[in-house]
Amino acid sequence: MAAPPLYQVKAEFFRLLGHPVRIRVLELLQHGPRPVRDFLADLQIEPSTLSQHLAVLRRSGIVVSYRDGVNVCYELAGTDVADLLAAARRILTVMLADRDRLLDQLRESDDATASGLAPTA
Repeated sequence: MAAPPLYQVKAEFFRLLGHPVRIRVLELLQHGPRPVRDFLADLQIEPSTLSQHLAVLRRSGIVVSYRDGVNVCYELAGTDVADLLAAARRILTVMLADRDRLLDQLRESDDATASGLAPTA
């Protein structure tokens, strides 16, 4: 059986990351290992829901878990995921800045129309 094409594997990877709870878990883990109870306090979700999301991330190899006394802790398996999240923030910053500029232009146009002036755009 042939391996799937790389673009398909990439799409599956992004689908894996495509849940807000998983993204938030990864964001929290950028600051270092965390016990499960800390995630529950921050995310305010049911323990079973958190467990399912952590299991998906663990099976994928993005995070690793270990026992620290009575606590189960999680940490990022490497720095690449943190780098990916930082890149996503940079991309979103540009995208949202463009939207803000468009919104400003729309508002200016609305203000000009309301005051009887010709719109500039």
